[in-house]
Amino acid sequence: MDGSNNTVRLCCGDPPPVHDEGSSDRVVSVLFGTDVEAWRNGWNRTPGGPPSREAVVDVNDIVRSGAAASTQVMPNSGVAHMVIGRDTERERVFDAVADHFDGAPSGTVDVFVDDLAQVAVRNGVDSAVTFAERLIERFRGRASRIRIGCSIEGPAELLSRVGGSMDAVRAVDPDTMAAVERLSGDDPTTFGYVRRHWVEAKRGIETCDRNYPQSKQVHAALTEPETTPRTLGATLSGLVTLGALETWGDTVGPTRYDLTAYRPERTWAVGAALEAGVSEE
Repeated sequence: MDGSNNTVRLCCGDPPPVHDEGSSDRVVSVLFGTDVEAWRNGWNRTPGGPPSREAVVDVNDIVRSGAAASTQVMPNSGVAHMVIGRDTERERVFDAVADHFDGAPSGTVDVFVDDLAQVAVRNGVDSAVTFAERLIERFRGRASRIRIGCSIEGPAELLSRVGGSMDAVRAVDPDTMAAVERLSGDDPTTFGYVRRHWVEAKRGIETCDRNYPQSKQVHAALTEPETTPRTLGATLSGLVTLGALETWGDTVGPTRYDLTAYRPERTWAVGAALEAGVSEE
């Protein structure tokens, strides 16, 4: 699937590569964790540079309760910077975005969100997923395109849940993408287990208090698991193949996993690659 034709895309990475595809002349950006100056500097790495006109809706700063939103217009750089505060209700954020569509022909304004993971960290995964779904519902068809960033700070559950709302998911680690593609071709059964259960496997690994557990011991650390010890074991085996985990070799019994060698960032990148693969089907 050609990403350039997609209206809504989730951009996964650290930092999220939301700038990389460039923009239209008019952009509305929503910032949850990025300083406005750092955000603007991010446009410099794109071929076209910054958009001609950009409205920045800043939901990152702490604003005194009851205080009115403040807007600073910088005409020389074509930027309008509105600070509305991190405790602002979701619909008020959308209203602030919508204000910048007034008078613009449909499909001429892009919407960018710096990092959905910051919403999940502050307010929980449900809140972040709802934000993404409502943003898409409100601006799909009006915006030229919507680009939403998601950094590694976000919980694995966020990545798996919000990916289904997207037209496409972009994962930027080519090594992990290649490893996932190899596993899909070489061992489709194990790939299927990893694809379905990587979030639960990640949670089990990070919950288990043993250094060298068997899969049944990782499974026992889970609350209300969807997997069985067998399916979780197949998922863990896939994560070993994908370089996110290692086995402990000094045993002749059931496989033991070396959780001291666990790589959480690699596991997150595997999840992003899996979501990207789903979006291309």
